Amino acid sequence: MKDPESGNRLGSYLRARRELVSPAQAGIPPGGNRRVPGLRREEVALLAGISPDYYLRLERGRDTNPSPQVLASLARVLQLNDIERAYLFGLTATRVKAPRHTRPEHVPARVHELLAHLQIPAFVEGRAFDVLASNSMAVAVSPRLSPGHNRLRSLLLDPEEQAFHHDWTKATAEFVAALRTTIGDDTDDPRFVELVGELALSSQRFRTLWARHDVRGLGGGTTTVHHPVVGELRLHRDKLPIDNVILVVYYPDKNDDSDEKLRLLAALSQTDSANTAHDSPQAPGTRSTP
Repeated sequence: MKDPESGNRLGSYLRARRELVSPAQAGIPPGGNRRVPGLRREEVALLAGISPDYYLRLERGRDTNPSPQVLASLARVLQLNDIERAYLFGLTATRVKAPRHTRPEHVPARVHELLAHLQIPAFVEGRAFDVLASNSMAVAVSPRLSPGHNRLRSLLLDPEEQAFHHDWTKATAEFVAALRTTIGDDTDDPRFVELVGELALSSQRFRTLWARHDVRGLGGGTTTVHHPVVGELRLHRDKLPIDNVILVVYYPDKNDDSDEKLRLLAALSQTDSANTAHDSPQAPGTRSTP
């Protein structure tokens, strides 16, 4: 399923963002019969100091090469933050398109070794939030962090993952905005096309968020989750680029309640692994050691 915005990404972004700015936020007196959410086209044009006809051409994709001054004015009117402003400038025809990320996402052997030695939840993700590798602590925190899962797909479509997050609404908004930022110019990348198409068909929440055109980074931060065994965990998150993949680590404050719960979870995980190994049937022709 190809992204329907790919032919007019600048116009789609402008339209989505003006619908999110209320007249009051823009300093326009209330009143009148408003048939559209947010600002009208002519209001954006007036506030940005350009003609309504020119702004209409921008939204309809008939002009894809506005000047930096026009873009700066539009960013001001649409109240874009630094990340959103950079994204707007990146949508113009004059921007030199960055080389596509054609290298396969591969987890180096040394990173597998690192994961095995870390005593905190850690995993490796790709650009589309595919889990490529993880350690036992990550899987103990959430089975959806095992290789083969997609974090955004789990967040939107898996009821257990939805219950896992203390603030699911905020988490979904952040993930979808980060996906749009990550995609950048790679709108025809097969993995992104596949994921966006699947989620657009399967999740109303995704369709709503995708239509907003929010962009943001998803790096460090703090999150609260509800683990079904040990209860609430408050964890810090850091993302570390390694080659063309991302190492993600979660860790608690030292000696607080979440730290103790993670230690308990580690002990339970080791016990489960030992029991699994003990219960596994012996291969034919082998004998147990006395």
